[in-house]
Amino acid sequence: MGKTPAELSIPAASISTEIPDIPVSIPSQLLERRPDIAVAERQVAAANAQIGIAKAAYFPTVNLSATNGFQTGTLSNLFTTAARYWALGPAAFALPLFDAGARGAQMAASIDAFDASVAAYRQTVLTGFQEVEDQLAALRILEQETEIQNKAVALAQEALKLTSNQFQAGTIGYLEVMTAQVVALDNQKAAIALLGQRLDASVLLIKALGGGWQASEIPNRDKIGGKTKWSQFLPIPIR
Repeated sequence: MGKTPAELSIPAASISTEIPDIPVSIPSQLLERRPDIAVAERQVAAANAQIGIAKAAYFPTVNLSATNGFQTGTLSNLFTTAARYWALGPAAFALPLFDAGARGAQMAASIDAFDASVAAYRQTVLTGFQEVEDQLAALRILEQETEIQNKAVALAQEALKLTSNQFQAGTIGYLEVMTAQVVALDNQKAAIALLGQRLDASVLLIKALGGGWQASEIPNRDKIGGKTKWSQFLPIPIR
């Protein structure tokens, strides 16, 4: 800059960033908003439905056909109401007798897949609780460290003030002032680093909770699993 240190002056800027207020009690239902937990829960429901499909293979199947159309001896009456007809049948009844254990194996595989999905769901939930607890513990420990570091900053600034007064009185040299300045600066840097760690932990806590700690943001059953429509049970999907 082409200036001597005595000519250079940089004003001190205060840090106005504050740590968000975290309630003492956080409802565990907030974890239901996490995408990984919601996906694991839906996978359990899907695996449970597969068990029902495997059970349905043991029951007989009935196929019933129906026909309708127009039938007449004269062309002029072909599309009249009197020429319309409909017929129901024939019915086909099928009952599986022997499949070499295929249905039993499919049933056992569906149950095993359900058990595996339940275990994966439990592990996902436990991981979510662990992440929340880790960040809460980190915030608590960092808050205690910040209180101690703030006291160290205040003491270092007071020591710098006393050292500066002694230098102006001519009792000590400037080397002692520089040493006190370095100590004060190191303590201020440590305090800022702790503030950054607390902000990072707050963001990670919000992430672990799925987006905050407001109980009003807990999704209901329709938002988690979606609404069940009667058209879902038709052989042809209808929107």
